Amino acid sequence: MKKVKVGIAGYGTIGQRLADGVALQEDMELVGVADLAPTLSIRALFEKGMPYDLYLVNDSHLEEFKALGIPVAGSFEDLVSNVDIMLDAAPGGIGIKNKEVYKKHGVKAIFQGGEKSDVADVFFHGYANYSAGLGADYLKLTSCNTTGIIRAVDALDRDFGITRVALTIVRRVADPGDYHRGLTNALELEKAPSHQALDLMEIMPHISATGILIHTPVTHGHMITVLASSTQKLTKDDVLKSFNKHPRIRVVSKDEGFLGNASFFKYARDLGKPRGDLYEIGVWSDSIVESGNDIMFAMYIPQESITIPETIDGIRAALLMEENQAEATSLTNSYLKITK
Repeated sequence: MKKVKVGIAGYGTIGQRLADGVALQEDMELVGVADLAPTLSIRALFEKGMPYDLYLVNDSHLEEFKALGIPVAGSFEDLVSNVDIMLDAAPGGIGIKNKEVYKKHGVKAIFQGGEKSDVADVFFHGYANYSAGLGADYLKLTSCNTTGIIRAVDALDRDFGITRVALTIVRRVADPGDYHRGLTNALELEKAPSHQALDLMEIMPHISATGILIHTPVTHGHMITVLASSTQKLTKDDVLKSFNKHPRIRVVSKDEGFLGNASFFKYARDLGKPRGDLYEIGVWSDSIVESGNDIMFAMYIPQESITIPETIDGIRAALLMEENQAEATSLTNSYLKITK
């Protein structure tokens, strides 16, 4: 099997998870990861035995790498020139600069949700608009929340036809280990509508969406309520059937012990998932409420890992590895061991 060659720019929260995810794909080869300084993530990579080659964005910290004994395989351009596609997980605003390097070497790229939308040709989701990414040079993923919302809304839309959604997002304020947001004990409301609602409409233009977002001083995941309106009467059983058959949706209940965001994080660690990651969103069965053509439910978003499967779907689309969405997502799910 001829493997496509993949490189990753940025070895932070998303980049290290992308590296692990790509390394599991039997039809892909992870050539290496690029970063700037010997961060804790890079030091951990070194202590683990350097399973991935490391390339440097520039030489500004080269002496530090030498002093620590961390091996460097080459420059950022060395990495880009040796791959078929780059997954850009650099901090927001850096990806647009990296794009010039990708263009110089004629290499395709996929950017994460923190980058502005104009960096890419296609705003991409592995389930809702896979065909739009076929052969595209530059894709951009939706944010973690939008990715999860679209998974759930798309599942219902395929089965019942969804016309409108209203969202309430209780958003974690920072990732675990982050200090740049400060130490807080307050909630903060963003102006409506939230960007997740606007982004959903860009991916699924036939649906009218609006939303409210509230920042909360926690780190382990977001919680979202969705009110979805259909063209037909929806029952709880109908909705549960749609969610249960979706590989990237995990249906849970409070009676099982899933009381909130921390329950999911602990469960993932108990499963032995690296870093406590889950690729699936969680939907509480006991949150589903039906009212005529409307259905309401609550879900959990594991923000650090949720976009990994959709990014890998993007590789399959951009490089025309699979033209069929169902086959592409099934392959990604299989290699990531996302199973019911």
